[in-house]
Amino acid sequence: MRIPKTWVTLLNRKVIDGIVAKDLIEPRVTMDKLFAGAEEIIVEELMVEDRLNDEVREILKKHSPEIEHSRLDYRRLFELTKQKLVKERNLIL
Repeated sequence: MRIPKTWVTLLNRKVIDGIVAKDLIEPRVTMDKLFAGAEEIIVEELMVEDRLNDEVREILKKHSPEIEHSRLDYRRLFELTKQKLVKERNLIL
């Protein structure tokens, strides 16, 4: 996750409070439930890239002998593999 988890709570509250204050939504649940649900969704979305990075590392680990033997740039392969998976899966990072 690119931002600290502690920031998620602050950003979440700021956004939800702003939306409610401008009457853009009318909550059907308590504010605490709304904050908790929104925070869960935000954290889940922010962790998509972390899970993708882990998957790319595993893929490259399987091919590490070939990578070392061919003296390929690990960082470059990491980025190319990640870009390919993002495109295949239509992910937004």
